[in-house]
This record gives sequence, C-alpha cells and structure tokens, in this order.
Amino acid sequence: MTSTEKNTAVKNSKTYLYLVCLVAALGGFLFGFDTAVISGTISLVKGDFGLDAVSEGWFVSCALLGCIVGVSVSGKLSDRYGRKIVMILSAFLFLISAIGCMYATSFSGLIIFRLVGGIGIGVASMVSPLYISEFAPSRLRGTMVSLYQLALTIGIVAAYFSNAYLADHAGDHFDGSQSARIFSEEVWRAMLGLGGVPALIFLISLFLVPESPRWLLIKGKTDLAEKILIKIDGEPAARREVNAFLSQNENDADESLKTLFKPVYRKALWIGLLLPFLSQVCGINAVIYYGPRILEQAGFTLNNALGGQVTIGLINVIFTFVAIFTVDKWGRKPLLYIGIGGAVISLIIIGILFQLGVISGPWILIFILAFIACFAFSFGPVCWVVIGEIFPNGIRGKAMSLATLTLWIGNFFVGQLTPLMLEGLGSAWTFWIFAICCSPALYLTWKLIPETKGRSLEEIDAHWQATYKSEIK
Repeated sequence: MTSTEKNTAVKNSKTYLYLVCLVAALGGFLFGFDTAVISGTISLVKGDFGLDAVSEGWFVSCALLGCIVGVSVSGKLSDRYGRKIVMILSAFLFLISAIGCMYATSFSGLIIFRLVGGIGIGVASMVSPLYISEFAPSRLRGTMVSLYQLALTIGIVAAYFSNAYLADHAGDHFDGSQSARIFSEEVWRAMLGLGGVPALIFLISLFLVPESPRWLLIKGKTDLAEKILIKIDGEPAARREVNAFLSQNENDADESLKTLFKPVYRKALWIGLLLPFLSQVCGINAVIYYGPRILEQAGFTLNNALGGQVTIGLINVIFTFVAIFTVDKWGRKPLLYIGIGGAVISLIIIGILFQLGVISGPWILIFILAFIACFAFSFGPVCWVVIGEIFPNGIRGKAMSLATLTLWIGNFFVGQLTPLMLEGLGSAWTFWIFAICCSPALYLTWKLIPETKGRSLEEIDAHWQATYKSEIK
C-alpha cells in the first residue's frame, strides 16, 4: 500500500468513526432538547388545562420518573441484547412521546406520553455514551464521548430557540384547523412535538451503524467485532484490541452486578456512584432550570433574564469544545481539577455578590457564565468519559446504568430543593451550598480517579487488578 493509499484509508476510518459517534450522540441532543423544552411550555399547559400547583409539578417532574425507569432497565437490556437495539428503543420512545404530546387530548394522556419520553431520556443517557466509549479507539475515546455532551448542550440551546420562535409566531394563524391549533392556539403542542424531528433522524440513522465491537467480543462474535475494529482504526490496531481482550479471558457477559462490589473494583464503584451525583448537586441544573428566576433576583428584567438564559446555553456549548479538543491531550484529571476548582470559586463569588447586594451591573451574570464554562469543559463531558471507561467489560452496561441512576437522583434533589432554598435561604446561601456540594469532587479526583488518557479499556481494568494486588501486599 502506498503512502497516499494509507493516508486515504486513515482519513476514511476517521470519517467513519466520527459519523458513527455523531449518530450515537444524537441521543444526547434529544436528552438536552427534552430537558429544556419543558421550560417554555409550563405556563401554557397550566393555562389550557387549568392546573393547580400539584398538577403543574407533576407535569414537570413526571418525566423524571420515566428516566429512573429507563436507566434501571437499560443496563440489563444493553448487556443482553446489545447497545444498538437499546438505542433504537430509545429513539422510538422519543418519537412516540413527541407525537403523543402534540396530539394529547387530555392532561392524563399528556402525562403518559411525558412518562414515555422520560423512559427514552433515561435509556439514552446511559446507552449513548456507553456505545461511544466502546466504539472509539483509546487515543480518541475522550474526544468522541465528549461529542455526546456537546450534542446535549446543543439540544438545550435548540429547545430555547425553538420555543422562542414558536411563541413569537403563535398568533400568526387562527383558522380553526388542526395545524392552527398546534402552532397558534395551543403552541405548547408544537414545542413538544418538534422533538419528533431529531428523534426520527436518530431512529433512521441507527439502522446504518454497527453494533458495539466490545459487546460483540463479549458475546463471542470475534470475527464480526474484528471487521468493525479494522474499519475504525486499521488492522494492526484492531488485532491489538482483540488480543488484549482475549488475553484477559473476559468473556463474562453473564456476570452479575455483584462483580462491581468485589474489593478489586471498589474504587471504580465509588467513582461511578459519586462523580455523576456530584456533577448534579453542584447546581448546574438549578441554573439551567431556574436561570431566569435567579437572574431576576439579580436585578435583570424578565426579557433580559431570558436573554441571559440563552447566553448561558451558548456558553455551555462553546466551552464543551474545550473538552473535545483537550481531554485526550491533557487528560481527564487536569480538566477536572481546573473545571471543578473554577466552578467552586465562581459559586462562592456569586453567593458573596448576592450577600453584599451587588445586583446592579453584569457581575452576577459574568460569574454564572464562568461557572457554566467551568462545568462545560470538565464535569459535564469528563463525567461521561470516566464512567464509560472504569468498569469491566462484562458488566459495563449494568454498571453504567447504576452510575447514571445516581446522576438522576442528584438531578431530582436539585430540581426539588432549589426553589425551596431560593425562598427559604436566599440566593447567597443557595450558591454557597452548591459550592460545598461541588468541593468533594476535587478530593475524589485526587484520591480515587486514575488518569485513563490513552489507555485501552482492558488496560484500565488491568490497572484496578494491579492496584488491588499492591494494596493487599
């Protein structure tokens, strides 16, 4: 093979890798879109259905129940039937939810379809980053998994803009037709239904991507896995990956989650439980969900607050690119140190500004944006990278399901307690509490999280084995 042919082959392999990982990352886009789109529909749905406070809260939070169900079953399903088929299930649930919400004839029907969408979110939040972490070669794994977080942040911004556009044009047509009802009279239907477009694209695209080669190896389908690995990274690298897998005799697809509770994987378990949880209780979703309210308390008018919310979404997208370009060069731990440290400092300063009454001028917004930026290149993407790497092959799906469940538990607490803290404790103490909750992640990074940059999944597993042997000597 000539040098030109080799360069062409490498270029084709990288293009193929990016395309497949971008398809899987669409699960993140749908996750972000569904999470943010609800903010523009609450008052409209409340008015159309005459909801009381309890029903309003149920409309917002019912998807979370679906998420917990989705996460709980996704690990077992993906380990048994494959990552691809479970992503297809997720896309299908998203599509059904979007269509159902758009045409729901009652509040109960709307809730049912929101629950269905929540299951889709829960499934996608686990299986999409899992698939990417298993599909990407070790030298690019951090970058590829970060694409998932990038897609998630783009989904949030897309929801903000689509909600604003549909709301601005809601009064254009009132002719009594079904489309007028959806796009004008009850525009929340269009807001929720628009998610069906990326869901359909996700669903169709998934039929064009292969199964995870790691899952195929676990199931003993070595020849098929090797063909996919060759297409991703060339024959020599594929041989090394397959040999590394086979040399460990890890055909352990039938192992139970009890494996994770063995002393050898105790550190991996603590990382998997704590890192996702801490990534939520640092307050990121408090800013995403309640940003306009927080900015109003900082002296912004409603219109300016909503504009600030869009700015928050854009900063979230922009700084995720920092992780994409650096996570496989600098490593996971440096990004976590810098980002978490910056987030803690930003949260403390925001609390001080509120405490001192410095609410005129741009300072609070500046430090909220600094917090978002620090989260976007560290906690946000690196959390998904790390939990996709640290678990043994045979139970990776189940273990990631457990890790992602702690993320949703943290999300639940933040969503439920933030309004109470803002009213009862005030903005200053709310942000100081977030800073306190964020700080342990620095200790976790220093004491437990290994640097996994450039290591294969088998090498990371071997690290746990070697560390345990050295500790018991």
